[in-house]
Amino acid sequence: MSSLRTIADRLISLSAFIGGLCLLGLVGVILIDVIGRAFGAPLFGSQDLINMGMAILVFGGMALCDRQGGHIAVDLLEPRYPARLNRIIDIVAALTGAVIFVMIAYTVHESAKLSQMLNISTNLLRLPRAWFQWGVSVLSIVTALGMALRALELALKSKDIRKDTV
Repeated sequence: MSSLRTIADRLISLSAFIGGLCLLGLVGVILIDVIGRAFGAPLFGSQDLINMGMAILVFGGMALCDRQGGHIAVDLLEPRYPARLNRIIDIVAALTGAVIFVMIAYTVHESAKLSQMLNISTNLLRLPRAWFQWGVSVLSIVTALGMALRALELALKSKDIRKDTV
């Protein structure tokens, strides 16, 4: 189980690294575009890069957000419930999240196949849209695997990985 956690943590770190690189690239694109606009020459294709980059940025950080317990949680009744019920709720929530991200990955993958078949690309730069959709699909699978592993660890070891640091 610990080797599975190590592999998952490395995939989560890689996913976050990709999202971080995308963030740096987006900051650069926006900076160049804003400066260019001040001189009457905005960066050509910046809207395409920003739209596609934001999807990679969001889904790149999603697995790390789950790993560190960064998702919104309403815990008004948690102190009143027994620890066992709270653990069951956490397991169900993690499994539900995993199913949702698998469905997102499947839907985006199907959309990528359609985009490839129809040769759909971004408006200005003509970048194939399927590349970004496949990226979102893979990043969604990483998030789903992380959530499923968290549910498994909660069920088998009663250990909440979100309490540990990466």
